[in-house]
Amino acid sequence: MGIFDSLKKTFTTKESDVELGEDYVELEADIKDQPSKVVVRPFTLEKFEDIKEILLGVREGFTISIINIEPLKDKDLAELKRAIDKIKKTVEANQGDIAGFGENFLVVTPSFAKVWRAGQNKPAEKLPGEDASLDEEL
Repeated sequence: MGIFDSLKKTFTTKESDVELGEDYVELEADIKDQPSKVVVRPFTLEKFEDIKEILLGVREGFTISIINIEPLKDKDLAELKRAIDKIKKTVEANQGDIAGFGENFLVVTPSFAKVWRAGQNKPAEKLPGEDASLDEEL
C-alpha cells in the first residue's frame, strides 16, 4: 500500500461506517457540487517533461503538489537536478514553498501555504486567517 492509499484510507469514510446517536443531527451539505478551492495532487517524475503539469499548478496558485521523484532519480540524476531547479525557480517566483519529504518526495505549495520544517517552533510569518491569540496560549 502506497503513501497515497494510506492517506486516502485515513481521511475517507464510507457512509455505512458512520453511525449517529440520538443526540446528533446529520446536515446535508452541497459540498459535492462546489469546486474545491485547493487541490492536493500527486505527480510522478519519470522524465524532465513531466514538470509541465507541476509548473502549471504552481502558476495557477491553487495546487499543493506531492511529487514522487524516485523514477527519475533512479534513471538520471542530472535530469532530476535540472527538473528540481526549474520547479524551485518557478516556486520562488510565485512565492510558494518547496521541501523534500523523505528521500523520494517533494512537496510544493502555493504562496498561501508554507511547509513546516523540523526545528521550527513557529511559522516565520503569519498566514492569512491565523489567530494571533494562539501563540499567546502556547
